[in-house]
Amino acid sequence: MVNRLLREKLERETQAKTRRHFIKSCAQGMGGLALSSIFMGCDPLQKPKAIAQNSFTERDLNPLATLAPHYGPKVKSVIYLHMAGAPSQLEMFDYKPQLQKYHGQDCPQSLLEGKKFAFIKGTPKLMGPQAEFKQEGESGNWVSNFLPHFKKVVDEVAFLKAVHTDQFNHGPAQLFMHTGSPRLGRPSIGAWATYGLGSENQNLPGFVVLTSGGNTPDAGKSVWGSGFLPSVYQGVQCRSKGDPVLYIEDPDGISRNLKKSTIDAINKINKEEYAKYADPEILARINQYEMAYRMQIAVPEVMNINNEPEHIKQMYGVEPGKESFANNCLLARKLVEDGVRFVQLFDWGWDTHGNVREGSIDLGLRNKCREIDRPMTALIMDLKQRGLLEDTLIVWGGEFGRTPMQENRGNKEMAYKGRDHHGDAFTMWMAGGGIKKGASQGATDDIGFSGIEGRVSVHDVHATILHLLGFNHEEFTFDFQGRPFRLTDVEGEIIKEILA
Repeated sequence: MVNRLLREKLERETQAKTRRHFIKSCAQGMGGLALSSIFMGCDPLQKPKAIAQNSFTERDLNPLATLAPHYGPKVKSVIYLHMAGAPSQLEMFDYKPQLQKYHGQDCPQSLLEGKKFAFIKGTPKLMGPQAEFKQEGESGNWVSNFLPHFKKVVDEVAFLKAVHTDQFNHGPAQLFMHTGSPRLGRPSIGAWATYGLGSENQNLPGFVVLTSGGNTPDAGKSVWGSGFLPSVYQGVQCRSKGDPVLYIEDPDGISRNLKKSTIDAINKINKEEYAKYADPEILARINQYEMAYRMQIAVPEVMNINNEPEHIKQMYGVEPGKESFANNCLLARKLVEDGVRFVQLFDWGWDTHGNVREGSIDLGLRNKCREIDRPMTALIMDLKQRGLLEDTLIVWGGEFGRTPMQENRGNKEMAYKGRDHHGDAFTMWMAGGGIKKGASQGATDDIGFSGIEGRVSVHDVHATILHLLGFNHEEFTFDFQGRPFRLTDVEGEIIKEILA
């Protein structure tokens, strides 16, 4: 055994120092090296610098160490509720009585010319709202009867009624909504937040992801990925049933002390490797080993909803032992209460085309609203009664909206009532610290097809979130491939109309 270990050590050292092995192991040989230099994957003029092991900064050894933002933040944490599949704003928040008058009539050609839709063909018919609306609270904002609980907190939120996006397919639109780009490779907004601010609880990840609805978003885990940022800033997906994190328990016969000694030995080697190669991913690996060790104690406690009072469970409508949006909302409150910086909830099943009963506007959407109505209302109320709402930003929305026309996939009448994807205008809302209570920004035309005032983009939404976290979105950058990148790319304006 000793001889084998010595041979392996000698082989690894030889591989690290031998030029022939280095060239051979390149993905495309010398061609790969040439191509990487053309695209500036790394600076060809920069020479590796040896780093003394005693020169590590706190940020080197702990990438999640707390940092100060550009200026005084309005909030410490963000809870982002994403309804994957795109909920219909016309049945939830954007009341259009005129659309009801035109129900069943052919859609005007002027609205269809030059437009791209995912499934609509030919001339679809307009479809009136499939829900009843009332003005609620002192603000008088419209809320449908699909959300009977939400009307209790309508005065706490600020609506954005004319959000728009240029993406009309789920995957690219979800990437755009969470990374600022419809293409793979950019960091998610949660990764940006933890990169810029670190985490207030060193025993938990700075960015936690919870999913419900029986599936993950169409764009996959890239919507909570770290992109070109060090991987330590990517979202950590936890589960609301079973073990919150896989392999959270030590194997039989492995004591806590033995685990710690093993991690210390591994990280000693990692520090030596970093001193040689200065690869930031090695630092991320060191931190992840340490974080995993600490999470074994902290995660089972914070992810346990059974120790919550019975009246809190009833307020959220939790279902212990199941994966549900209600469970995740309660967990989100517990996580931000324990100092987690960014909590992302993805709820799948909002794609209401009308091709199946579960995906219908009048039946399937009503059921989905019933699943989220009580929990998201309870989340706002619970944070407020604990004094946490003023330090927390809640964001709600999908990747785009739905058309005022009934979907006619293949230019044929659908089995159920449904609406196609629509990026010209949809509704989002925010609540919490720094948000003007009861505000409503923007408006759509008489049938909800396009925004006619107060239009805001996805980049504007991102700029506003970063502003509330204390960042100047134009100066918050990361150098990659020879230029500084930012979440808002080269666009984005703070939506001042909804700020307190």
